[in-house]
This record gives sequence, C-alpha cells and structure tokens, in this order.
Amino acid sequence: MIRDKMTLRRHFFHLVDASPWPLIASIVSWLMAIGLISFMHNFHIHLFILAYALMMLITIMIFWWRDVIREGTYLGYHTKTVQQLLRNGIVLFIVSEVMFFFSFFFAYFSSSIAPTIQIGGVWPPYGITALNPFTIPLSNTLILLLSGLTVTWAHHALLAGDRMNVFQGLFYTICLGIVFTLFQVYEYLHASFQINDGIYGTTFYMTTGFHGFHVLVGTIFLCVMLVRHINHHFTIQHHVGLEGAIWYWHFVDIVWILLYLSMYLWPYI
Repeated sequence: MIRDKMTLRRHFFHLVDASPWPLIASIVSWLMAIGLISFMHNFHIHLFILAYALMMLITIMIFWWRDVIREGTYLGYHTKTVQQLLRNGIVLFIVSEVMFFFSFFFAYFSSSIAPTIQIGGVWPPYGITALNPFTIPLSNTLILLLSGLTVTWAHHALLAGDRMNVFQGLFYTICLGIVFTLFQVYEYLHASFQINDGIYGTTFYMTTGFHGFHVLVGTIFLCVMLVRHINHHFTIQHHVGLEGAIWYWHFVDIVWILLYLSMYLWPYI
C-alpha cells in the first residue's frame, strides 16, 4: 500500500484524497438557500436555519482550508505545476466574479442611460437624492487605493524575503478594509433612499452591497494570510495563497473605482 502511494506521487500533479467537505458544504449551502427563501416569505424559522447554516459553513471552511494548507505546506503536494494550476483556478474564479458584477452594472446602465417614462425620464428618478460623492464615497475610494498599495508592498516584501514588511503591509491592508466596511455601514444608515425605492435603490444597494460583501470576504482572506505568514507558511517560491488574496483585493479595488464613477459621481454631476 505504501509503495502504491509512493508510485502515485511520482508525477507533478496532486491527486486529492477523499474528503467529506464538498458533500457537507453542498448540504449546508442547500440549508442556507432554504433559510433565505424562508426569510423572503417571513417564516420565523429562517433565523435558526440561517444561523445554523452560517455556523456550519464557517466550520467547514476552517477544516477544509486546514487540509489544503497541510497538503501544500507540510506534505509538499503542491509542486510548481500544481501551483500554476491553482493560479489558473484563481484567475477563472475572478473572471466569474467579473461576470457577476457585469450583470449588476448592465442593469444599472440599461436603466440610467435611457430612463423610461415610468421613472420620469430622468436619472436619478424623481424623489431620489443622490449621495454626495465627495464625502464618504471619496474617502472610501482613497482608502481602497491606499490598501492596494499596502498589499502590493506586502507582496514585494515577500519576494524580497522581508518578513517584517510583509506583516506590516498585510496588517495595514486589513485595517483599511475594516475602515472601508465601517464607512459603508455608516453611509447605508444615513442614506435618504432604501433598496425598495425603485430601480435606482435596487441597483445601487445590490451592487454596492455585494461589493461591500466582497471587501469583507477579502479582509477575512487577508487575515488568514496574515496568520499563515506568522506561522511561516510562505516562502519566496511558494506563496500561492497570498497571491490569490492579493489578486482578489486588486479586483475589489478596480470594481469600486468603476462603481464610484458610475453610481456615485455620475448621478451627482
């Protein structure tokens, strides 16, 4: 049996061992969908289902990531070929995210470029006061641009073997991501329109809300990378996880710039 396993490892690819996490994650995702549907229909059980599914999903993520880290960092299964394939997977995932946000931008521009008579033929529609883009939105733009610099600083420091600067770059980026999220929550609480205020409110909150969710996910992603860096998981040659987090963060930055120009600045001028 040991000889058979050694024979399987005589190649550049990683044959993943049997894992329960994909099946369990699928079941938990199904429960989360049920919770969301229950929430939309005002069933009181939705809070319990959503809380349970979210708790299970976080647990699965922790154990699944633990297994991947163990395979790549301690067992040495992530060869250069496997690392390149993982990078390709990250790129494809980001491309799918581009298509996701494209659908929201398409809905926004299809309504704003040629506003229909139902919304008064103007954009923003009558009764909607666009947010001032030169207050919190501009601050958030500067925050994300600065975070892009700090995370790039961390990447270049890693390639140079400077662990202290890697730590500082990741720490500052995480702090900036948290500040961005807090500013966005404050903006939502003080906005003069809601998500149910016509097509403008729907497209605005759906797009900015999902972007805020991606910022939150990216911040958690970077927190995991910071913990891994502290535990000496990354080297100059092997740091695919950190690269993926950096690429994801840059994607979030670019989406926000487009979002700021189209949904904050354009309706205001």
